Amino acid sequence: QVQLVESGGGLVQAGGSLRLSCAASGRTFSTYTMGWFRQAPGKEREFVAGISWNIERTNYADSVKGRFTISRDNAKNTVYLQMNSLKPEDTAVYYCAARSGYGLGYAPVAPTSYDYWGQGTQVTVSS
Repeated sequence: QVQLVESGGGLVQAGGSLRLSCAASGRTFSTYTMGWFRQAPGKEREFVAGISWNIERTNYADSVKGRFTISRDNAKNTVYLQMNSLKPEDTAVYYCAARSGYGLGYAPVAPTSYDYWGQGTQVTVSS
């Protein structure tokens, strides 16, 4: 069982930066693959970034590649999303998610592949 608590969202001007954090409870955090998703009103939840449990394998949506960076600190049971060069189209509720293992591959991009979800944190980018 994993419980996730997100923080770091807020209002920022276009071109600015934010760093989201997701703190996880549980003693097996290091064995979980972690992902970040976002959802705007009236739209489907979409994959943003993921990081595998056992190796430095990260993957990103094309829309954020080169601007966002996902990382994890297993000693702190925390995953981060550093967001730079923010655009108004990045405005959404951002969620962190977790699943056990996932073999040796990259983090999955389908929301249905994840077992645990945080409550979400709002990110608003003004033009």
